[in-house]
Amino acid sequence: MKSDTRRTIQGDQKGGVSSAALPVVTFLRKKKIFLHVILMAVAGITIVPYLWALSTSLKTRAAVFTPEPQWIPNPLVLINYMEVFNMAPFGLYLVNTIIVVLGVLAVQIFTVTTAAYAFSRLTFRGSNILFVFFIIQMMLPVHAIIVPNYLTVRHLGVLNTRLAMMLPFFASGYGTFLLRQAFRQVPRDFEDAAVIDGCSGPMFIVRVLMPMAKPTFVAFGLISIVTHWNDFFWPLVVTDTPSVRTLTLGLAMFVQQESGADWTLLMAATIFVTAPLLVLFVVYQRKFIESFMSAGLKG
Repeated sequence: MKSDTRRTIQGDQKGGVSSAALPVVTFLRKKKIFLHVILMAVAGITIVPYLWALSTSLKTRAAVFTPEPQWIPNPLVLINYMEVFNMAPFGLYLVNTIIVVLGVLAVQIFTVTTAAYAFSRLTFRGSNILFVFFIIQMMLPVHAIIVPNYLTVRHLGVLNTRLAMMLPFFASGYGTFLLRQAFRQVPRDFEDAAVIDGCSGPMFIVRVLMPMAKPTFVAFGLISIVTHWNDFFWPLVVTDTPSVRTLTLGLAMFVQQESGADWTLLMAATIFVTAPLLVLFVVYQRKFIESFMSAGLKG
C-alpha cells in the first residue's frame, strides 16, 4: 500500500497537477476557451462592417450590387480614392484635422501635466475642493456647455477658424485625473533625490515624472486624438466655410452630395477618414493597455 501511494504521489508530481485539482484546472481551461470564443465573436462582429466597407471601396460600381456577395474585389479598383479627392478637397480637410487634433493635444499636454503635478505633489488650501470641480467637469455632457462655449468663441471673434474648434478643449478634466493618479504612484524619495541633485520644479516634471508616466501620456494622447478626430458637432456649430472643415464635416457633406449615387466613393471616403486612427491604435495598443493596467486608477 505504501509503495502504491508513493507511486501515485510521484505520478501526480511528475504530471504537475494533482488528481484533486484536475477538475478545477479543466474548468478554468474550458472557461478560458469560452471567453476566447466570445471575444473572437465580438471582434468579428466589429470588424466585418469595416472589411465590407474596404472591399466596397475597391470595387467597380457594377460589382457592388451582385446576387452573391464578393469579399475580394475582382478587378481591384484604386481609382475610387482618386475620384474622391477630385470631387472634394479631402487633402485640405486632412490638414485641418491634423492641425486641430495636434494643436489641442499639445496644449492639453501642458495644461493637464501642470494641473496633475499640482494636485498630486503640492499641498495647498482648497486642493481637494478644486479637484472635485475637475471631477464634476468630467461628468458634464459636452452638449450641456455648447451654448456657453459658442458665445465665448463668438465674443472672442474667432468663429470660422481652427482656433474656434480647439479653444474649448485646451484643458481636460479626464487627462488631469488620469495623470494625477500616475504621478501619485511616483515615490516621494524620487523627488527628494531629484531636489538634492538640483532637479526640482519644472525640471523634475520633465526629467522624472513625465518619463515614468509615459504609458499614461500615450493613452491620454490616443484618447484625445480619437475624440477630436471624430468630433463632428462642435466643428459644425462654429464653422461654415469649406476652408476650415475637418474630415468628419467633409465626409458628412460628401455623403449628402453622393447619397444613393455611388457607394464605392462613399466607402472610399469613409476608409480614408477612419484608417489613420486604426493604424495609430495598432501601433500604440500595447502602451495604451499598459497605461490602464500599471498607471490606471490607483492611489
